[in-house]
Amino acid sequence: MARRLAGDAEPDALLTALLAIAEKVRVDGRTVTADDVARAREAGADDQAIHDTVLIAAAFCMFNWYVDGLGTLIPEDPATCEQRVRHLAEHGYR
Repeated sequence: MARRLAGDAEPDALLTALLAIAEKVRVDGRTVTADDVARAREAGADDQAIHDTVLIAAAFCMFNWYVDGLGTLIPEDPATCEQRVRHLAEHGYR
């Protein structure tokens, strides 16, 4: 289902419908409705595309909460950021 948008191309109906579901998952997955799924199906989504959309959006949320919970803020200074990345690569989270 991977699609790329060239330049300033507008997303097609399928991508728009799936992104609407992903946005609802990001905010509160319980707000995804049967109408959202029906819109995605009408635009050409199958069960796999809808499942993958929800799974990917939920996984990104979980990863973001995990990183936030570890208190790993991204520093504005590039040198500090590079130092942290190097430290994590060598020592992991401690």
